[in-house]
Amino acid sequence: MIRIEREAPAEAGARESLLDLCLGRRRRKKTSERLREGRLPADGLSFSARAKNGRLIGTVRLWHVAAGREHPALLLGPLAVHPAHQGRGIGSALMRAAIEKASTLGHRAVLLVGDEPYYKRFGFSSALTGELRMPGPFERDRFLALELVPNALFGARGLVVATGEIAPVVAEKSTGIAVKSLTSRVRRAS
Repeated sequence: MIRIEREAPAEAGARESLLDLCLGRRRRKKTSERLREGRLPADGLSFSARAKNGRLIGTVRLWHVAAGREHPALLLGPLAVHPAHQGRGIGSALMRAAIEKASTLGHRAVLLVGDEPYYKRFGFSSALTGELRMPGPFERDRFLALELVPNALFGARGLVVATGEIAPVVAEKSTGIAVKSLTSRVRRAS
């Protein structure tokens, strides 16, 4: 029995190892990674698939982006399932969980770079990204979108940019303020 759950913060190392196994270290050079780099995933939109023994065997995350100037969206990825567990519907279960939760939370659209024959079963299409571009090299026919709200991407054109919260380690490097201190200041300000 496979369980789909919200990602636990303590499994970051296991997730990175799984992604390296499934996608290789070259994944870090992809344009989509530039949009995720130094950012936190969207709150409540990171999922893990676990085997009966609790071992991490699948992962997917969603990230805040803007699709052009005025179209908030999410960027999905990476989606990965351990090779020994592929072909069992785990990736589909992760996708459904992510899309359903994004819709429940009121998000309007999801973008990704992937194989349209696989992702079209979830409603993704390259027709919705025709006027959008990624901030680096990408394959136009693999740049896909799903509207969770009808016409959410109507008129979207231009560059996709990261809009998500900056990760604490990045904030520490850019501000010189220790993460613990930064967290304390945020709590006091609340």
